[in-house]
Amino acid sequence: MDLASNLGGKIEKTEVLSAVDKYEKYHVCYGGEEEERKANYTDMVNKYYDLVTSFYEFGWGESFHFAHRWNGESLRESIKRHEHFLALQLRLQPGQKVLDVGCGIGGPLREISRFSSTSILGLNNNEYQITRGKELNRIVGLDKTCNFIKADFMKIPIADNTFDAVYAIEATCHAPDAYGCYKEIFRVLKPGQYFAAYEWCMTDNFDPQNPEHQKIKAQIEIGDGLPDIRLTTKCLEALKQAGFEVISEKDLAADSPVPWYLPLDKSHFSLSSFRLTAVGRLFTKNMVKVLEYVGLAPKGSLRVQDFLEKAAEGLVEGGKKEIFTPMYFFLARKPVSDTDPDSN
Repeated sequence: MDLASNLGGKIEKTEVLSAVDKYEKYHVCYGGEEEERKANYTDMVNKYYDLVTSFYEFGWGESFHFAHRWNGESLRESIKRHEHFLALQLRLQPGQKVLDVGCGIGGPLREISRFSSTSILGLNNNEYQITRGKELNRIVGLDKTCNFIKADFMKIPIADNTFDAVYAIEATCHAPDAYGCYKEIFRVLKPGQYFAAYEWCMTDNFDPQNPEHQKIKAQIEIGDGLPDIRLTTKCLEALKQAGFEVISEKDLAADSPVPWYLPLDKSHFSLSSFRLTAVGRLFTKNMVKVLEYVGLAPKGSLRVQDFLEKAAEGLVEGGKKEIFTPMYFFLARKPVSDTDPDSN
């Protein structure tokens, strides 16, 4: 019932179907163009998260991301460790002020804050996710040390040199321009401090002339609200162009003992992450169908579940063919001498 009542986020329930129509038309599968998605990324991404957040929380819990995973490790354990790894790479110290760029409903924010005893501000442009995140912060008693700001990460409304650390988990892939996004992060980060991220990227194995590769990329884009999916090399170039010193970078999917896409693979079954499995997703689809039919879920809800299923198929195939990764990791440092690279 929580899933049904929250479907559509802040969109009026009577407007969900038209929002789905507009969202779908941004994408290649429905004749949309990349440039239009980039030009209207704020509207596209906001509609996406209004439509899908309840589904995400129902399936994933509070942290909407994949993780490097060891044999014998549960999905939940791997997700927490993935977040802790980021905190350790950032050298977080108690009392520091940290920015989470594209924070979702704040699952990683709360976990990293408790792990590192830091104060974290979550930046998000989706009002529904912020409202939900604040409620969850209050429930666990983190509302005094962690907060949210509604803003576009291409235009962060915060003074220069404010944060002791910045991180992004599978979020800045929504930016229409990696350089513009990283340049804003560079600006608000204190000199000498670190920015770490997990990026969604196409790998060097991706062939833009291969129709099957193109289809997989398009499935991921529509199913995950992305204007485009960049190559890992493009992210690296954008970081350096923004002024960062790259300390380390690696595709963590390459040596994950358990494939990152396993929870979504139709051949996999798990009771602990049942809702993410093919059987669990089929159960959810039928449940949403019934809820929509009897009027408890808004019209268009089943269409949302359908494009999320397309995303799952694209993610699994992209992972198996090693043309896509959701965990291209990098650690970058803002030089102590804060020289604007554009001035050279």
